[in-house]
Amino acid sequence: MGWTQLAQQCLVEEDEAIIALNKPAGIAVTGERHDTDMVELAAAEGRTLYPVHRIDKVTSGLVLFAKELSAHGSLTRQFNKQTAEKRYLVITPATDVPDTGVIDLPLSVGRKNRVRIAAPRETIRRENDTWTVADGDLLAGKNYPSRTEFRTIARTDRHTLVLVRPITGRRHQIRVHLAWIGYPIAGDPLFDKSDAYSRTHLHSWSLSLEAPWRTDPNLTLLATPGEDFFGTPAGPIVDDPAALLEGITNDLGAVAGNHRSGDR
Repeated sequence: MGWTQLAQQCLVEEDEAIIALNKPAGIAVTGERHDTDMVELAAAEGRTLYPVHRIDKVTSGLVLFAKELSAHGSLTRQFNKQTAEKRYLVITPATDVPDTGVIDLPLSVGRKNRVRIAAPRETIRRENDTWTVADGDLLAGKNYPSRTEFRTIARTDRHTLVLVRPITGRRHQIRVHLAWIGYPIAGDPLFDKSDAYSRTHLHSWSLSLEAPWRTDPNLTLLATPGEDFFGTPAGPIVDDPAALLEGITNDLGAVAGNHRSGDR
């Protein structure tokens, strides 16, 4: 698939400075050693794109590119300052996920460049649905403070649908954080060896940030998950995903506004 076809099929928003796409799972954003990525596809057709953020190849959903360097700098600063509001949808086969939770666990890079919690698994402590490790239990070497907040949206007898807000934006953060506290993402090749799923059920769903060149600078983008996100070889996980998502979409405007005004 070429860039023009991909952009037409996956377009969420475009103006003179940005383009946002609803990326299918299995396509890389940029920097893949052995696979063609979205930036390369665009370059092959004479389009220069600057990724504002990245999502993993196995992750579907919203990805934002700048078409101008001036816009790229303004947008990436919001990610660096943690003022960009990100929301992901996750399906896990765990059925004991609490209603809400905070994962405040630093990450480090271990053998074979694999991201891990920067402490032994047995030192992770849970108190009032917050997961932490003591400073004295951190492994030697560099670690990166990382925080993920989540809220359970729906439950079945075999799965839980979770809305996840990564405060920091570390590589593999959501995948590692959830797996290390016992809630691995369904189909994640890093942590789920069941072969029961045809894809990784992690979706970049919404992004709220400021686009100062627009008349209304408050920009909120939504990328609706495809049917494959809510389906498994054994059947659908959620019977009416559209109705379910509509029920939580209405909360996003207020949440994004509170975040931009400093409410963490």
